[in-house]
Amino acid sequence: MSKLSDMYKTVLHDPFPEEATLTLGDQKLTFRKRNWSIAGEQKGLRYGENPDQPAALYELADGRLELGGVAFRGPGQGLVSSLTEEHMIQAGKHPGKINLTDVDGGLNILQYLEAKPAAVILKHNNPSGAAWTDEGLATALERAFFADRIAAFGGTVVVNRPMDKATAELINSSYFEVVAAPDFEPGVVEILAHRKNLRILKIPGIMHLAEFAAQPFLDVKSLIDGGVILQFSYRNRIRTADDFLPAEAEKDGARFLARKPTAQEADDLLFAWAVESQVTSNSVLFAKNGVTISVGTGEQDRVGCVELAIAKAYTKHMDTLAFKDLGKTLYEVKSAAASDPEAERRLAAYALQTREEKAGLQGAVAVSDGFFPFRDGVDLLVEQGIAAVAQPGGSIRDYEVIQAVNEASPQVAMVFTGQRSFKH
Repeated sequence: MSKLSDMYKTVLHDPFPEEATLTLGDQKLTFRKRNWSIAGEQKGLRYGENPDQPAALYELADGRLELGGVAFRGPGQGLVSSLTEEHMIQAGKHPGKINLTDVDGGLNILQYLEAKPAAVILKHNNPSGAAWTDEGLATALERAFFADRIAAFGGTVVVNRPMDKATAELINSSYFEVVAAPDFEPGVVEILAHRKNLRILKIPGIMHLAEFAAQPFLDVKSLIDGGVILQFSYRNRIRTADDFLPAEAEKDGARFLARKPTAQEADDLLFAWAVESQVTSNSVLFAKNGVTISVGTGEQDRVGCVELAIAKAYTKHMDTLAFKDLGKTLYEVKSAAASDPEAERRLAAYALQTREEKAGLQGAVAVSDGFFPFRDGVDLLVEQGIAAVAQPGGSIRDYEVIQAVNEASPQVAMVFTGQRSFKH
């Protein structure tokens, strides 16, 4: 009997046809299956979401789609689906569906963050950490890593600038499964290739993401009965800080208006809203100085998502303290504390420092992918020292939510995005 671990190494037989077509009315889209010749062998995707699910990658090869007067992304704008042998610089254990959808998720964020060097680390199609900065790509990656050092293990790194040696050395100092960049400076691939199982992907189109970010693609959701739901893909309307709307509401003839964010708060809200576009809903995300602090994902209620994001921020903050002090994870220190008085003392010190610093949330911003139906979630944000909030607006209780930030001391800023960014 083979070892159970062998299932993760096996490239499944691919029964899918070389070509697929999709016809919508009188418009026809033609897709061609993507295969790669690696070590003298033709290979498609390793497998789908799980090792027992055959899968195939298709690239839009021909056809243009226009619906409702809106032109969709078409051939020649390929990114992940256009990867050739030349772009798959190192195949590692060979990519499967999740590897490529994680890269795609990173591109979904980076298409809105072209203004500065940016790095995103993803796990299970959600960002674990993201950062952008004028201080360079290596600094962005380091900050994204320490935003959630634990979740980054085995993750996917996607960056929006050609990778330099300093960034490559950071990648080699931890364990990642995939790295994708628009290009690699001389000597960088040689550094990364020391990790034989790392998939190294060159995607030149990353440098042109912003050029077609406003164009939708055809988003296909499959149902268990074989049916499909077609929709226009989400398009972020917040491209600059000026795109935010004032948070204002009326109730019984009274007008409620929230404080406008400062320039730094607005920049952080712009960054955080871009990252939010890839987070599974319901979600709330915290950021400060161009770095995510914690990402609350997939909760069923809004206030519960705020609680989750806060709890994650405290856990990640304590872990960072433990790692920088002892080179150990928070959980290793907790385990040792059961029998080691010194470890117990240090653990208590980390907890105290985290509480005193409120996990770095004071002065941070928060974004929510849906509106706040009640003020309870915002009250929790205020308690943690959040300085500014962005949310879609449109609740019948917007006036109560605005009251919550206006009653805070110091007063908390709030803006509306005028759109929801749910992702399911």
